[in-house]
Amino acid sequence: MKISKGTIIRAIALAVVLLNLILKAFGKPLIDFDEGTAMYWLEAIIEIAIIVVGFWKNNSFSEAAKRADEFLKELRSGETEWNYEPEFTEEDEEEIIESEVE
Repeated sequence: MKISKGTIIRAIALAVVLLNLILKAFGKPLIDFDEGTAMYWLEAIIEIAIIVVGFWKNNSFSEAAKRADEFLKELRSGETEWNYEPEFTEEDEEEIIESEVE
């Protein structure tokens, strides 16, 4: 499975913003605005927005995450049906609780 273009773009934007924040702390920002306080705050808002979007969106990098995304897509479309069966019964659960009390 391929990593989506959106995931790659958000990851790159997040890396640039984080790099800019670190460099800005040392006085050498990549994105430098000398137009005053308004531009400073605009830049900070843009950076925070990119960070929030980067963490909010589902960024599936691992194979397991990409398979889970595909499975979820199939569930939502109705292609696949999931019938969950518990691995143990209520009696098993009671035995576990009783053994922990002892």
